[in-house]
Amino acid sequence: MVVIAAGTRWLLGDLFEYRDLRGVEVKGIAVAVPAWQVLRPSAVANRFGALRGSSLPRLVGRDEEIDLLLRGWARCPARKARSSIRAPLKEDAMSPCMRSVLLAIVLLLGIRLAQAADWPNQIEGDLTLNDYACISGDKFATLKLHYTTIGTPRQDAQGHVTNAVLLLHGTGGTGKEYLQPDIADHLFKPGQVLDASRYYVVLPDGIGAGGSSKPSDGLHGKFPRYGYNDQVSTQQITLARLGVDHLKLVSGISMGGMQTWLWAERFPEAMDAAVPIASMPMQVSGRNLIWRQVMVSAIEEDPGWNGGDYETSPNAWSQIAAPLFFYMLSTPEKLQEAAPDRAKALAWYDATAAKWKGLDAANVLYSVRSSSDYDPGPMLEQIHAPVLAINFEDDVVNPIQLAPMVRQAIALLSSARFQSLPGGFGHSSIYHSDLWAETMASFLNGLPGWNTK
Repeated sequence: MVVIAAGTRWLLGDLFEYRDLRGVEVKGIAVAVPAWQVLRPSAVANRFGALRGSSLPRLVGRDEEIDLLLRGWARCPARKARSSIRAPLKEDAMSPCMRSVLLAIVLLLGIRLAQAADWPNQIEGDLTLNDYACISGDKFATLKLHYTTIGTPRQDAQGHVTNAVLLLHGTGGTGKEYLQPDIADHLFKPGQVLDASRYYVVLPDGIGAGGSSKPSDGLHGKFPRYGYNDQVSTQQITLARLGVDHLKLVSGISMGGMQTWLWAERFPEAMDAAVPIASMPMQVSGRNLIWRQVMVSAIEEDPGWNGGDYETSPNAWSQIAAPLFFYMLSTPEKLQEAAPDRAKALAWYDATAAKWKGLDAANVLYSVRSSSDYDPGPMLEQIHAPVLAINFEDDVVNPIQLAPMVRQAIALLSSARFQSLPGGFGHSSIYHSDLWAETMASFLNGLPGWNTK
């Protein structure tokens, strides 16, 4: 039996399934100590699940390490359970193998937590909107919007914030994904392009994500139908509540990149620059729409979906949706490395599908479907701010073969340019800012007044 205390339970998030032992007697401590028995690895130990429900930042780019440790746990020989869970905790309550694996996971989580939280003036907050009406016509009686900020706002003589930056997350993510070292270290550290000692960085959780209102809060399939334009509108409201009426920069990755295009055309005077990453300034169509519709159909046709009226989220849909999602995010080379023969390919499929069991189906469906109102093309000429659009040559979501369409779409914008970078991780290159931060910095540093204090 493996028993952990409250601090370890908090660090581990939902990487494991637990049984609450309530108070446990510990030798040398007069009162019972809160404790949990570790039962087995969770089925949702992945970027969408295991740490989403806790206050820990996600381990972006660390799935391999976590999977390796969980496989190690599964191979550990079990010790005979104690006869009474009320007996004093003993050192040999778990095997040396289990202790080693558990310690490695806690150390990995602790290291990542310390790195991710090491930013000046990091603050989280919420605001609530009553009777918010979506463009679809649906209405939220109460809509909670969560955000994270780092850095300190600076004001001019008129009281306007002069150093605000808005960064927008991708599908299935939260604002905190920018705080993972693979992204943050190349953006926010001293001397980097968005040095957190100089800029006031706002990281909102979109509707349906993170700490903001989402279907899994209880409404499931009755959740109001929102779209990307609603995300942009509520982001603007969030900024207003924070006292920000002008931005040095709007930038986003994937879904956030698409919302950056909407920001640039809907609020053309509200920013000094825009950098959409891994996106296209046109209606979602072709391959990008087809994979989304496959996921939506898989959920809606799942027998457990029941029109969105369920108590326990269905999971049959995940057998299709999860492998498809990771297939779209990766590259042929990366998938071949993970699945070099038939047995390993089928094992990869099974493991990937299992990772999404336990996710709330409505959260995924609403998030994927929310791109249906995205169509910046007709209003692109409204954009006034300088724009740098960054895509990746190995991204199958926004394939390099469609780059001429992007160039044609922005041809009338004298202040916009498009740059395709080599990438290396397909669409997932968005999570490796060392691949694109220097390009962003070169663009921004070349703008008049960008480095004005």
